Amino acid sequence: MLPNYSIIAWLLIGFSVYLTGISKGGFAGGFGTLSVPLMALVISPTQAAGLLLPLLLVMDVLAVKAWWGKHDMAEVWRFLPGLFVGVAVGTLLFGSLSEQGVRLVLGAISVVFAAYMLLKPLAAKPISTHWALPAASVCGFTSFVAHAGAPPLNLYLLPRKLPKETFIATCVVTFTAVNVIKLGPYLWLGEINMTSAWASLLLVPVAWVGVRSGLWLQSRVNEQWFYRLVILAMFLVGVNLIWQALAP
Repeated sequence: MLPNYSIIAWLLIGFSVYLTGISKGGFAGGFGTLSVPLMALVISPTQAAGLLLPLLLVMDVLAVKAWWGKHDMAEVWRFLPGLFVGVAVGTLLFGSLSEQGVRLVLGAISVVFAAYMLLKPLAAKPISTHWALPAASVCGFTSFVAHAGAPPLNLYLLPRKLPKETFIATCVVTFTAVNVIKLGPYLWLGEINMTSAWASLLLVPVAWVGVRSGLWLQSRVNEQWFYRLVILAMFLVGVNLIWQALAP
């Protein structure tokens, strides 16, 4: 049975899934971070995260098929221990955050992400591989809470100065790994249930179109303008979520 969402909620959820698909396809990688905060404007943040994870796994299959073999496997291996640590911490803390607390975390992640996107050109110096573990741990945690693992992962990967295709492919494989790691805890905690699963199934075609769009766009459209829109949207959504969380 499908959840009883309003038409506006379904439209915003569908749009969020499409944006995530574009990101998974390799275009404007930060788009995916916007999805759960956007969905949290109209439904519970935990419902949003649970609904999105099965779709992320579908997108991962499509994206990995397109990018496999171009990734840096050594970097992926460096990330794996930290991803497990971050997901474990998120699982242990799951019951301690209220819905308003989750909204506050999402809002903070959104605002920090916007700041990161503005400041990332400054992150030009080479970075040691020793930072892979803490970066992956934060990535695992923020990914568990809000499927928002891109900022901490990119903070490590961008200074590594990988070729564009290698960078995209490494991100694709890493996020596939963390999503597989999250699946068990999400099922155990009840974030994925029959109602959310039916909603996810309904949105699979939207996810497919999003991934295909991302694959097509990443070599044809100037990403700079899309990144600017992402920055503005993330900041506004983040401020709105923080206001919702703190409002009496």
